[in-house]
Amino acid sequence: MNRYPLWKYALLLVALLIGLVYTLPNLFGEAPAVQVSSAKVTVKVDAALSSRIEQALKDAGIQPDFVQLEGNSVRARFTDPDVQIKAKDAISKALNADPAEPTYIVALNLVSRSPKWLASLHAFPMYLGLDLRGGVHFLMQVDMKAALTKKAEALTGDLRTLLRDKGIRHAGISRDGNSVIVNFREAELRDKAAVLLREQLADVEWTPLGAGSELQLSGALKPKAMVAVQEAALRQNITTLHNRVNELAVSEPVIQQQGLDRVVVQLPGVQDTAKAKDIIGRTATLELRMVDDSTEAQAAAVGSAPVPFGTERFTERGGAPLIVKRQVVLTGDNLSDAQPGFDEHQQPAVHLTVDAKGARIIKDVSRENIGKRMAIILFEKGKGEVLTAPSIRGELGNRFQISGAMTTQEAADTALLLRAGSLAAPMTIIEERTIGPSLGKENIDKGIHSVIWGFAAVALFMCLYYMLFGVFSTLALGFNLLLLVAVLSMLQATLSLPGIAAIALVLGMAIDSNVLINERVREELRGGASPQVAINAGYERAFATILDSNVTTLIAGIALLAFGSGPVKGFAVVHCLGILTSMFSSVMFSRALVNLWYGGKKKLKSVSIGQVWKPAAEPGTTDAPQA
Repeated sequence: MNRYPLWKYALLLVALLIGLVYTLPNLFGEAPAVQVSSAKVTVKVDAALSSRIEQALKDAGIQPDFVQLEGNSVRARFTDPDVQIKAKDAISKALNADPAEPTYIVALNLVSRSPKWLASLHAFPMYLGLDLRGGVHFLMQVDMKAALTKKAEALTGDLRTLLRDKGIRHAGISRDGNSVIVNFREAELRDKAAVLLREQLADVEWTPLGAGSELQLSGALKPKAMVAVQEAALRQNITTLHNRVNELAVSEPVIQQQGLDRVVVQLPGVQDTAKAKDIIGRTATLELRMVDDSTEAQAAAVGSAPVPFGTERFTERGGAPLIVKRQVVLTGDNLSDAQPGFDEHQQPAVHLTVDAKGARIIKDVSRENIGKRMAIILFEKGKGEVLTAPSIRGELGNRFQISGAMTTQEAADTALLLRAGSLAAPMTIIEERTIGPSLGKENIDKGIHSVIWGFAAVALFMCLYYMLFGVFSTLALGFNLLLLVAVLSMLQATLSLPGIAAIALVLGMAIDSNVLINERVREELRGGASPQVAINAGYERAFATILDSNVTTLIAGIALLAFGSGPVKGFAVVHCLGILTSMFSSVMFSRALVNLWYGGKKKLKSVSIGQVWKPAAEPGTTDAPQA
């Protein structure tokens, strides 16, 4: 009756092993490390950089625990802080030939001390949130009004181009807020323009206004298009912030949307607020200029002649020098979009879209310079670098492509760089907080102590009140905690103070399920059932109650997860996962222990579940057997 099939025990054993493996990294603490990340968005961090770092450490006679590529950075772990400092100097010297203009950011950091075999199993500790590790927190407000204004300005230019190309005369185009007004003197021309614009600009609602000789066509973005513009601006700003934060060499930064027009930036471990604000607020600009291919310029490129008047010397990606004219053809302000794709020969290419003003300029310049090269230069920190310098093959419009000797990945990277150069809409910091590392450590200690003491108090009460069944409940509670930490570690969740509070709450709820089971078993014993029947009936009947209570709590947790943000969402994640693991451990693991202990005993006369209070026997009746 109370026996589990072998596969259930095997399943629980596998769950236990997985729980142990993925919980272990959280127990080893952190070790000193050196983190290397790119100082420029044009420099990639890949496996080749790991090899260079390993070679630099080998040349310096330093033996790291390991060197591994993680995301957009390479981390090397060491045994003590002295070796860490030496390694940082050696790596900086090897990677940055010019310390004044470093190509890579080499920063001191902390990484988990967990053994390499655990890392090879992708068993990593949970990330610690800002409140546990210390750092800076920014809440940034995106100026959505400016984003819509920018879109309306671009729309104004597009209108002029469209009407001019189709030969439709108008009496002037102006902008009124986020609406565009086109004036006409003839109703026939207005109707003709309305048909054209509704067909070409489907995202805009066109409304005829006025009468007589003062006819107008008013255009405003449809509500759906306005939302799309705002969402695109928010995504663009978050992407740009990610690129900038990478320069700080921050591990596990949090950059996420909050509401419709705000972005939260949390940088754990960063204490220099001024430096963080400087980098987050940094601007990058993009310029398109013509390449000077004259004989003098070619000689200047190789260093055998001075740079011609009106030109500048830049370095192309890959290190080759290039002489570029000073006159700017187009800036990144005119770039609307950049997407990777393929050209007509199925070669990787980047498809660019510019606004109407940019389209007019690029059309005139390209018509006059077919066969010549145009350089796309990205300026950061006042320094420019040529991303690519393709040849112009024909007259260009508002949509054109750049292609050449590039791979599919390089095309995708170039498109990302072109898009990520600047913010889509201005942002202002409306909230700023700094949390010291000592406060974070204190929070960790207090949080861990609260969980440990809470677990110990509950375990002591269960063991004293329910005897052996209390021991089973305590083991199930420990199994639940093990699984919860393992799942959070596998998901690489970020643990914060609300998360620790949720763990403590989950422990209380998990023990509640065990109390229900134990009391059900007692009730069956009190009613005169045999021990084996009481165990079976107790677990079966308690399951429905446990399921009902946990499902309703889970619904509340999902609501918090769906509508909450920041700390509320962190609490909800741990809360929901804890409910699932507690149901598994309370019902299945606890019963497996009971079945293992009592299930094989055919003549079981009593169970150790504490005092079973029975109602007083009525006169003339016989007492029920004691449990």
